[in-house]
Amino acid sequence: MIFDEYKCVNTLGAQVQEPAKTENRTGLSSPEAQKRLLEYGPNEIKREVGPSIGKLLLRQFTSPLVWLLLGACVLSGLLGEWIDAIAISAIIILNGVVGFFQEYRAERAVAALLSLSAPRARVLRDGRSVIIPSRDVVPGDVLVLDAGDLVAADSLLLEANGLLIDEAALTGESVPVEKTVGVLDKGTHLAERTNSIFLGTNIVSGSGKALVETTGMNTELGKIAHLLAQTQDTQTPLQKRLGRVSHALLKICLALVAAVAILGAIRQLPWLELVMSSVSLAVAAVPEGLPAIVTIALALGVQRMAARNVLVRNMPAIETLGSTTVICTDKTGTLTTGSMRIRELWGADHKHLLYAAAACCDAELNDDQVSGTGDPTEIAILISAAERGIAREHIEKELPRDVVNPFDSDRKRMSIYRKNNVLYVKGAAESLLKQCIEQPSGVLEATSEMAARGLRVLAVALGNSPKEENLKFIGLLGIADPPRTEAIEAIAQARTAGIRTIMITGDHPVTARAIAQELGIVTKDESHRGLVHARVTPEDKINIVQEWKDKNEVVAMTGDGVNDAPALKKAHVGIAMGRAGTEVAKEASDMILTDDNFASIVAAIREGRGVYDNIRKAVVYLLTGNASELTVMLLAALAGLPVPLLPIHLLWINLVTDGLPALALVMDPTSSEAMKRPPRRPDEPMLGRPEWKRIGITALLEGTLILATFIVSLKNSDVKSARNFAFTTLVFSQMFRAFSARSTTRIFWEVGALSNLWLLGVIFLTMFLQAAIHHLPLTQRFLELSPISVREIALALAIGLIPVTLIELQKLAHRYWRTRRNVSCLTD
Repeated sequence: MIFDEYKCVNTLGAQVQEPAKTENRTGLSSPEAQKRLLEYGPNEIKREVGPSIGKLLLRQFTSPLVWLLLGACVLSGLLGEWIDAIAISAIIILNGVVGFFQEYRAERAVAALLSLSAPRARVLRDGRSVIIPSRDVVPGDVLVLDAGDLVAADSLLLEANGLLIDEAALTGESVPVEKTVGVLDKGTHLAERTNSIFLGTNIVSGSGKALVETTGMNTELGKIAHLLAQTQDTQTPLQKRLGRVSHALLKICLALVAAVAILGAIRQLPWLELVMSSVSLAVAAVPEGLPAIVTIALALGVQRMAARNVLVRNMPAIETLGSTTVICTDKTGTLTTGSMRIRELWGADHKHLLYAAAACCDAELNDDQVSGTGDPTEIAILISAAERGIAREHIEKELPRDVVNPFDSDRKRMSIYRKNNVLYVKGAAESLLKQCIEQPSGVLEATSEMAARGLRVLAVALGNSPKEENLKFIGLLGIADPPRTEAIEAIAQARTAGIRTIMITGDHPVTARAIAQELGIVTKDESHRGLVHARVTPEDKINIVQEWKDKNEVVAMTGDGVNDAPALKKAHVGIAMGRAGTEVAKEASDMILTDDNFASIVAAIREGRGVYDNIRKAVVYLLTGNASELTVMLLAALAGLPVPLLPIHLLWINLVTDGLPALALVMDPTSSEAMKRPPRRPDEPMLGRPEWKRIGITALLEGTLILATFIVSLKNSDVKSARNFAFTTLVFSQMFRAFSARSTTRIFWEVGALSNLWLLGVIFLTMFLQAAIHHLPLTQRFLELSPISVREIALALAIGLIPVTLIELQKLAHRYWRTRRNVSCLTD
């Protein structure tokens, strides 16, 4: 068994304990309706109270990285370093505002449900048909139903005349559901309750009356609103990884400050000098530009994904999509085209078959000849007929109607008798074949085989009188919502990238299984459970998402209907459909597919992986720079030397000269190998042992070199001049190191210097800017700098090249020894 069929309990009738008290002909009396309105409350979707604006705002300032920044800001202010304090405060406020508006936007998801409620409803009151506000509908009311209406409450049908209702937003069914009067078991699945209608669904055609059973939050739509309000937003893998990095930085910073305090106490340093050293170390330890770099990297990802038909509403979800291991996707409109089409014709003369079927249709095609109004099955017939030059309007003009026998659930067929004295009939095969004079050989087998493949089978026949008897069988039509060609390719690509595709649908299990096999989600011989889920409810969708999350998988969920909204919010990444999606689904999502195409999801995953790779490059580059600064400051403190770099120097490096190259690094193009490797493990840290080792070795090399430069300069000049030279040399060294940061295995010319022109431009601009600030009066005053000579700039450039040269030589040496080891293994 390759699919899971979820069941739910029918709760209709929970509010009306004695429905017999309602008179079906006259409806409720006005006093009784008012009494029930007081008892059951208004018929509206209530929005549960979420966190206050104040709590949402405070929530943005709870991460360890923000605490570090706040600490550095307070200390800078106490020491009178107001430029430092203002710069750090601006960073904190900017990131807090961005996070606040993202969370505030998410709170609107439940509010979108209100738009699905019918503003008015026609009911029977005091024996008359009246229109009332839908919020005044109460259990026991009798609704009067007509085509085009929105259903005002969950109700039990009393009368149904050709009633077809579009329940796709609620159940996921791809075609309107025929509704009939009758009694069903309480265990009947929501999508199969043909005797019931539900709040927010749309009446496509027909008319009827219905007894209101439940209203407001007790309706199926109300239950979804409750689930949506109770579903908590999931922290993204990027947020978790950055959180771990922030905790590590917090521990390092506290340890260093404590070490400096102890060292200062032993050496009996003045308290002002001690505090100054501590602030310098705190500023050096915290990558102030990191939050801004991550935000900008994600913003660039937004632009790249927009080009892939993906509209991003929650920026951290970009990286999360790149970490995705499981895609739980809706079928209709995402994996399939979202519109019914004739997939198969069975009969001797296909054109004659389509002509006869088109002559028995009430639907109409639009001018584009690929869409229309009316029953989706009839639209599919007319589209196929039009492709063969058969136009319904010509049939109506040449052969006007004499007699129309509408479709009903008992006969399961419809017919039209035209002026040429021919009766055109179409309907369910098992019903229509009984009225035929003879059945062609193999027709029953063909019917069964087509149905087993998930096709909706219609039979077409002709007669010579208005009566549906003694018919001549013409052929069979196999109708279904066909899979997208690009979706088949995308599913195969996702499988290569180690990503499972899970199909979740409200359709019948037979249809779901057939489509899944055609898409390549499963094969005929495959027996893996959980790849296809049919007849699901909103609660089931949440449970499916949670089951995968419990297995430590990163889950992306797609959907378009109201019933998808809670699961969209529950998943790590919620992806709504832009064309067919309801506003409820869009508001609950992190991303919106503007083309409703599964292939766009896979393309976006590739971009998401590229975004993560670039963020990690930038983080390693920034932390290496901070670690180099820490090495300089800590070794100087241990040696009893003057402070080599002032806090404002460190802040300048972190925000400008480190920040700009890091920004250019996040603009690197996505690697062609991005979708040829498996997803990252959800528990994999952003910085593992290799990254921390590389950061430590590079920082020790660079820091020791800069400190040596400072010591030599002290012998030949004053502290300010030595500090100036060490400051500029460190900046140049970090600029050159940015070339090496693009790859851990390839040297910088192998990566391709011209593939990231932004990095080239930023490095040259920053070097020019660094030289210029020594000669501008304003920057001299604020950064406490003095002029620097051309000779000193040249010397700083030469010294700055030493670390990156050693790093690139190490890459070549590592590659050489790895090649030798492989050759040795082959020889052995």
